[in-house]
Amino acid sequence: SGASNVKPLDGVKILDLTRVLAGPFATMNLGDLGAEVIKVERPGAGDDTRAWGPPFAGTESVYFLSVNRNKKSIAINMKDSKGAKLIRELAAVSDVFVENYVPGKLAEMGLGYEDIKKIAPHVVYCSITGYGQTGPVVQRSGYDSIAAAVSGLMHITG
Repeated sequence: SGASNVKPLDGVKILDLTRVLAGPFATMNLGDLGAEVIKVERPGAGDDTRAWGPPFAGTESVYFLSVNRNKKSIAINMKDSKGAKLIRELAAVSDVFVENYVPGKLAEMGLGYEDIKKIAPHVVYCSITGYGQTGPVVQRSGYDSIAAAVSGLMHITG
């Protein structure tokens, strides 16, 4: 213990509603810097990447483990009104809300930026998307392989 063990984000609470890579990697880095990260997963299967493999470390996906260290996980059905209410309650006591859903998806559940701002105006709301919040391809999912293909990089690298 002592001042030498204090990390820059000690005392900061992150509510993590991210999946796959960009979001989990971002929140993992916040956790590495000392933030308390609460990762919300689907009941049952959890994050899709829990099943991605091989390789596996025992029964755990190495991919999942590689971007989700330093987190606490909780299973919440956000599509259920009780689950959405619980997310709002967690947001109210968090400092940062991070999500990487297709724009508009969380708003349909009452968990979009405007919804969270009403109950937690202090929260930094971070939305990670492949194509931004507006535009002709806003509803598309953004994955690294798609970006490589669309940009022409995949043609060069194979």
